[in-house]
Amino acid sequence: MVQEARIAAGPGMIVICSSSDPQQLRELLATLDPTSFRGVISFGVAGGLDPSLKSGDVVVATEVMSGDTRFLAASALNEEMIASAALKRRRIVRGGLAGVEQVIAAKACKAALRSMTGAAAVDMESHIAAAYAAKAGVPFAALRVISDPAHRALPELAKSAVKPNGDIDLRKVLRGIVRNPRTLRALVSTGIDFNRALRSLRSCRGFLLGSDVLMPVDDVLVAKAA
Repeated sequence: MVQEARIAAGPGMIVICSSSDPQQLRELLATLDPTSFRGVISFGVAGGLDPSLKSGDVVVATEVMSGDTRFLAASALNEEMIASAALKRRRIVRGGLAGVEQVIAAKACKAALRSMTGAAAVDMESHIAAAYAAKAGVPFAALRVISDPAHRALPELAKSAVKPNGDIDLRKVLRGIVRNPRTLRALVSTGIDFNRALRSLRSCRGFLLGSDVLMPVDDVLVAKAA
């Protein structure tokens, strides 16, 4: 979302925010000149599939899976960088990402996707970023922070209240709470998890700097200028 794009932004970065809209992301990427940058990175939050991962934990992708297609990720973080990360009690793990076209909200659906793919997390942008990088012939990497863990279902209202520009439609949220006050507790829990994920993401911002292999994409996508 917008918050993730702000974290990723900086000198030498081209940041693209798709607002969790796969088609919009593809259209935005199509406007880029692939000769103007030297790598692509998917940088943002993700849904947890591995039950051991908590909100705020970091997944450095080894590969991205979408249907029968698999994209290998460049190794942009070495063990020394991971060990030196100031993430307090948050874990940094290497694992696969599952790319999907629609939000995976229900716990049962997360469990099924985990069983099918073995992926650690799921998002709606990494597979698109990986496909674009492969076509452009540039390195790809992905770093995703768990926002909604595998054991937590994402409230419907949290999915539908995102504006096309990535902002949250607070009026829609408030109307939804008025119609169904029981959603408030789930929304609060989701908000706590998301804020924890953003704190971890900010701590990972340094990984985007000085890397030979470009390695960030925002909840959307970031490309590093040549």
